[in-house]
Amino acid sequence: MEKTGKWRCPLESTFFSLTPKEALIFRNSIFTQIHEIVFHGKGGYDWETIYNMPIWLRKFTWNAIANHYKEENQSSQESTVDESIANMRAAGAVTKKEVNVPSYVTKASKK
Repeated sequence: MEKTGKWRCPLESTFFSLTPKEALIFRNSIFTQIHEIVFHGKGGYDWETIYNMPIWLRKFTWNAIANHYKEENQSSQESTVDESIANMRAAGAVTKKEVNVPSYVTKASKK
């Protein structure tokens, strides 16, 4: 068989291909991202729509949902701290209770 021009071997990877290990990682990250958008989109997206969505739009949607939940989490933490401080002030300061020490001494019975 004569070689003409380029060497063609099905086992040799080309410039734009992924190795099987890289392909597995890439595929897993895509499906994870699709699942997270569908799950955290609260019913606004279905799997097929996200799968067929252009990559730039899927990344934009992913970042928008992530930013929304970060802001929501941050505001809930701030309001929780403010509410806790307000509740403590409304209840009054915690005071030390004095312990009543008995004036008599009791002895335990020995068996």
